[in-house]
Parts: sequence; structure tokens; C-alpha cells
Amino acid sequence: MSDELDEIQAIFFEECTEGLTTAEQGLSAMQAGDVSAETIAGVFRAVHSIKGGAGAFGHADLTAFAHKFENVLDEVRAGKIAPTPGVVKVMLSSFDVLSDHVETAKGLAPRPNDAAALAALEKVLADKGAEGGAPAPAAPAPAPVAAAPVVPADDEFGFTPVAFSLDDFDTPAAPAAETASWTIRFKPSRAALANAGEPLLLIRELETLGATIESVDVSDVPPLRDLDPENAYLTWVLSMPGDVPQNDIDDCFDFVAPDSLIEVTRNEVAAPAPAFEPIPAPEFEPIVEDFIPFVPVMASIEDLTAQVQQVVADLAATPMTPTPAPVIPSESAAPKPAGEAAQTIRVDLSKLDLLLNLVGELVIRNSILADRLSPADRQRVELPELARLTRQIQDNVMSLRAQPIKQAFSRVPRMLRDLSVETGKQIELETVGETTEVDKGVIEKIGDPLTHMIRNAADHGLESTEERIAAGKSPAGTIKLSAEQKGARIFVRVQDNGRGINRERVKAKAIEKGIISADAVLSNEEIDQLICAPGFSTAETISNISGRGVGMDVVRSNVEALGGRVEIHSVPGEGTTFTMILPLTLAILDGMIVRLASQRFVLPLAHVLETVQPEPGQVKRTSPDTEVIDMRGEYVPVKRATEIFGLNDDRLVEDSLVVIVESEHGKVGLVVDTIDDRREVVIKSLDQNLHPIRGLGGATILGDGSIALILDIEALVASANRYTPKGLAA
Repeated sequence: MSDELDEIQAIFFEECTEGLTTAEQGLSAMQAGDVSAETIAGVFRAVHSIKGGAGAFGHADLTAFAHKFENVLDEVRAGKIAPTPGVVKVMLSSFDVLSDHVETAKGLAPRPNDAAALAALEKVLADKGAEGGAPAPAAPAPAPVAAAPVVPADDEFGFTPVAFSLDDFDTPAAPAAETASWTIRFKPSRAALANAGEPLLLIRELETLGATIESVDVSDVPPLRDLDPENAYLTWVLSMPGDVPQNDIDDCFDFVAPDSLIEVTRNEVAAPAPAFEPIPAPEFEPIVEDFIPFVPVMASIEDLTAQVQQVVADLAATPMTPTPAPVIPSESAAPKPAGEAAQTIRVDLSKLDLLLNLVGELVIRNSILADRLSPADRQRVELPELARLTRQIQDNVMSLRAQPIKQAFSRVPRMLRDLSVETGKQIELETVGETTEVDKGVIEKIGDPLTHMIRNAADHGLESTEERIAAGKSPAGTIKLSAEQKGARIFVRVQDNGRGINRERVKAKAIEKGIISADAVLSNEEIDQLICAPGFSTAETISNISGRGVGMDVVRSNVEALGGRVEIHSVPGEGTTFTMILPLTLAILDGMIVRLASQRFVLPLAHVLETVQPEPGQVKRTSPDTEVIDMRGEYVPVKRATEIFGLNDDRLVEDSLVVIVESEHGKVGLVVDTIDDRREVVIKSLDQNLHPIRGLGGATILGDGSIALILDIEALVASANRYTPKGLAA
């Protein structure tokens, strides 16, 4: 039983994560000016769901804080508290505390100190409407005793007095709300009992709020021989004090089956007649019954919906002061047909990983068959059709784990607004490629690197407003966040239009901290990479944003743990771009099997433009370290992959092939020995057993069972030439 509860609680924590994401997006939108009813309601529902689940699992601290947070959101939703910037700021701070409470419930953090947040929420509730909001209409305050007689045509609730006229008295009536009460009718559905629902637990919860059982309707109970133990026959009628908030009553019915009968009616009691003249007490019950049609206990969903719609129509057509009406929670609405909404199911990620690996093994077996069968046999066993079906299975399985990277980007707008306040800089955000789908595991692990890069760009990259104006730039700096997929890689970039990297200062700091020697000769790229060294920082003072030298080190270590790499490109005075290049967890790609020094490698076909057998003189030397190939008047740089990987190869370029590949860095001709075949291959990550190797994107298993390394074209094209071409002097 304990294991089952742990599994259910794990699902609750997953829902908490989703709810927190939704709430953060909504609060960020509110901070940006979107205070629409839909946005506010979305935040309210997210916090309400977290509170309900936390209460079910006994997380008292989380439940209490979420309840207080929910009260404020409910007042904002009802229009009683205006969502001013000050109120939204309090809710954002409360959201952070709520997130800490969730981590505490998971057992991952100590209990947060929420006293300040609770006090702020209490103050917002106490100052209701003080900031220029639009409070909900309230009942008129009673006139003082010395005031002139009040002669209303109707009382404040729209009812005409039955047995007396208010004109006969000078003393105003006391507010009816002081003696109001709630009447609750509840009958569980058959589905509730069939799913092990216990109505008495709900009745007891209502009793803790002050409810008392007035009666129990047993008229539907059949003879014993016809009684179904899974059916519900009893209808409870309870009375609740009028000072209990309606939200607290509704909360008791959160997990009730949707077709249960639930009626919550507000009973307003008129002021008693003055003692100096006995007048018969008015009978209000017939008026209430006329005003709100009686709903039969066993009414069907369709009848119930029709009657509710009729009540709403009658209310809309009646010119009267708003008064609380019977509440039938949304759960009692008829369920939507299956075709109207997407059906979802939660699946353990380990099961998806296993399925992905099995699909990869299927592709490998298909490759083995292709190697062992003759061309005629391949057609007979429909091998191409098998390959097509395998590819479709793989694409669909990959889509199960893929999620838009927008989830990782969603926290950036709020972060930048906070950083703008802390630094005093004007910062604008641009986002591109938010719909790029990335593996769920990658999204979860790039949160910290993304945060550090954003904070680094805001603190170090962008200049102050005065510096930007003096440099002829716009007063507001821009940080551009983008994501795109290229082949088997995901590119996530953080680009700013700030001052760029001061390489002289970076090198001096590195020498001062002993990271490099004073006589070290480094290229611009190597100097830029120094900012990712452990303990490196150019900040003069330690602040909440930077200065401890752990930011970019975390970025590089986290990205490399994912099997990726970090590239830095900076132009002094124009800005800096940080690029996280991340691998897909598993992918099947079209590859070209090539040989380098008799060893087989896989070259992704997506990058290949053409292959050339060089003619004498077509490959020319432009410097001792560089060569180019003349491609119809266009000179393309040539790189010898055997030299890059340190392989011994004595072949001349005229005896080899040049594969022209293209990446975002331009075109390059890779010199290879031969081209063996074209195959679909499964990418296997190297980071689990080896550290990331620049120039390699992974490995695969070929049809004969041998292992071939997959070339990373982006890295090969971007890397500097670190070799001396054959035949040239060193």
C-alpha cells in the first residue's frame, strides 16, 4: 500500500511542477500588463490544484500557505482587489515561497521561512481596494438612528415585504447577512461509491466547518433484495453558518464525482419586526422556492443543466441587486465526449527510454539484414518497407518525449525584469524558436545553464544606459534567446548587443588567478573560453548577480554532462553570443559511411552538398597551414579529417575524395579515403562512457557489428586548423 501511495504522490508532485509552471507564466504575464480574467483564473486554478493535492497527502505547511495565496487570488479574480504592480509583486514573491514549500514537501529542501510572505498577503487582503481597485458592490450600510426614515420600494435583496411595510418604522433593519446561513444538499453518485469514495468523510469535513445535519432523505432506499451496495440512495441536507466563506465549502467537493448532486444555497434572513408592534413573521421560504426552482434528487445531468441555464436566464432578465444564488460546482457539469478533448496518460520515463532503445536495436537489426542479404533477397523480404515502418515508429516514439523548449524559456522574462531592477539597466528580450521540440530530460537540465548565461549577459554583457548612449547605441540593451534543431543537435543561443568580451582583461585575470601562465599564447577563441574556467570572474565586487566565479563553470560542466558543448563568439563593442549545442537523446539519421585511414566513420547526409574526385591542381595551398579547392570558381577551405583526429594517412589528395559539407559556419571540403555506403544509423551518446570529444557527435553499430564514430560537422567546420597538410613544410 505504501508503494502505491508513493506512486500516487509522485504523480501529485509532477502535477505540482506543471501547476507551478502555469502559475509562473500567468504571473509573468500579469507583471507585463496582461491582467485579463483568463490569465488570473489560470493562476488561481494552478494554486488551487496544488492546495487540494497537498491537503490530500497531509502536507500541512504547503496547504496552509497555498490557501492564503489562493484567498488573495480569489479576491483579485472577483475584482475586489485590483492587480496593481504592488499586488502582483507580492504574488510573485509568494509564488517563490510556494515553490520552496513544494520542494520541502518533496523532501529536497528545509522548510522555508514564509512569515514575511504571509504578512504581505494578509496586508493585501486588509488593504482590499485601497490601491484603486474596483471592489465588488457591497450591501448599503445601515443609516444611523437619527437619520430620516428609509422608504425603499424593495429591500436590499430584491424581495417585497409580505406582512408589513418599512414605511411604518423609523428604525432601519439590521443587516440580514449577520444571521444568514447556508443550506447544503448532497447526494453521491454511483460512480463515487464504485471508486471507493466515502461520503461520510466529506460530511465530517463539512462538520469541521460548523455544519450540522438537518435531515437525511431515505425515500430512495429500495427493499433489501433490490439493494445494490455500490449504489447511492441517501441525500444529506446540512445547515452551515453564514459566516463560512463559500470557497471553503466548495473546496470540500473538489474530488467528488462529477454526476453527484450538490446544491449550496445561501439563506438570507430578514431583520425581525420591531418589538413594540407584534406583526406576523414573514414567510420567506415560498419566495425562495419561487425564485430558485427545486432540483429533484435523482435529476439527470441533462435536466440539471437545463434548469441551471433557466435560472441563469431568469436572473439575467430580472433587474435586481445581485444576491448569492445556489451554487452547483463545475464538477457537476456533464463530462465532455472523448472526441472533444485530447486524452492523456502518464508514463514512466524509464519505459520510454527502454522503448527508444528497442527501436534503435530494431534499426540495427535491419542494417544487419541489409548487409547479409543480396539485392534480390532484400526485395523479396520487403526490406525497404521494413526500414520505412521502423523509421515511422522511431519518429512517433521520439515525439513522446519531445516538449517545446518554451517551458525552459518561460522563466526568462520575469528573471530579466528582476535583473533590470537590480542593475538599473533597460533590458529588452527577444525570443525565437520557442516551439522547437527538445527531449524532456534536456529541458529539465538546461535550466541552470540558461539562468547563468542570462544573468551573465545582463550583468557583464550589457552596458549601463549612460554608457550605451555615449557609445551611440539605443538606451535599452537587447538579449536574444533562440533555439533551433539542426540534424541531431539542438542549438540554444543567448545573444546580447552589449560591450563584448574584454579579452585583455580576461587574460590578465586568468594570469592573476593562476589559470594560465604569464607567457601563454592564446587565440581569441581560447581567451573567450577562459571565462568558463572554475573560479574565474571579472567582477570587481561580489553581488547577488555575479562575482563568485561559479556561473559559466556551471554552464560548461552541465552542458558537457549532457554530451554537448558551449561555444562563445564575441565582437568587442557589438556583443557576445553563447551557444549551447546539445545532442538529441536518440535519433536515427541518414548517414554516409566513409573511410579515414582504413577506419569507418559516419558523415550525416543532411550536411553533404556534393562529393568531388579532385583533379591535379584543383586543391591549392594558400598558406603553410591552409588549403582550398576550386569549385567552379568558388574557393572552399579544405580540411583533412585524418589530421584532425591524429590518424596516419599517407594518401595524396588526388587519390582521395573531397566531400563538400555545409554548416552555419560556411562550406568546407573534408578529405576522406573512400565512400562505402549510405545507411540509416542509430546515434548512441558517448558521454556515458567517454568525455565529450570535439568533432564527434556519437557512435553507432554497423551491420557487421562493428562500431563507427559519427562526425560532428558543426564542430569540424568551426574548429581552427591545427595540423600541417601533407606535403607542406612544417
